[in-house]
Amino acid sequence: MFTVNPFAQLAISPVAMQTYVVIMFLLVVAGTLFDVVHKGSAKYFFENWRRSKGKAAKPVGGGELMSIAVQTAVVDVLASGEFCNPRRRVAHLLGMYGFVLYVLATVVMVFNASAGAIWAQLWWLGGLMICVGGYWFWFFIRVDVAAEGNSPFRLVKADLFILSLLASATLGLVWAFLQARGSSAASVTVFGLYILATTVLFAGVPWSKFAHMFFKPAAAFEKRVTRADGTA
Repeated sequence: MFTVNPFAQLAISPVAMQTYVVIMFLLVVAGTLFDVVHKGSAKYFFENWRRSKGKAAKPVGGGELMSIAVQTAVVDVLASGEFCNPRRRVAHLLGMYGFVLYVLATVVMVFNASAGAIWAQLWWLGGLMICVGGYWFWFFIRVDVAAEGNSPFRLVKADLFILSLLASATLGLVWAFLQARGSSAASVTVFGLYILATTVLFAGVPWSKFAHMFFKPAAAFEKRVTRADGTA
């Protein structure tokens, strides 16, 4: 089960699944661009950057900028250094790296039916990491649940990303399990729900926090530069 490409066993055309993946990619690009234009994120970033440079107490050279970029990539992006709470950081890292493995392995297996067993294993590992990090965050770490005592089932629009991601990963793993067990009727039903959840995940970019993953590194880089030039 953990070494078999679940997408290669589907009774639908590989081209149909490949087309679906391409459409999801285009939805992410379009949704991110819409988010940038609608919320003015890029415009705000560059205006803020220009104002900060005008107030700089000292210039920041190219070498220092490169060093800051590396620090941003390693500390703020790869290690999620912005999270002071260690539990939240671990949950975030599990979800982030799980998502990368999950998406990458999905793309490889959809476009290459004969992909090696390692890709199926990475797909399962990525999905499980998403579930562990995501459910841990949802039920035990969220501020409004852990600190404010609200119900973990209380939903707001900002929850769209994490909920659709958890639904996609959970339903995907359940579908693969049922398919491997030979439960054809149940696996077809769960696969349909899996596709629905995945579509909501990637089509909901303008209304979720999905696009934040593209803005956070830029904001972290700017913050480090303002500290270096004496603006902050």
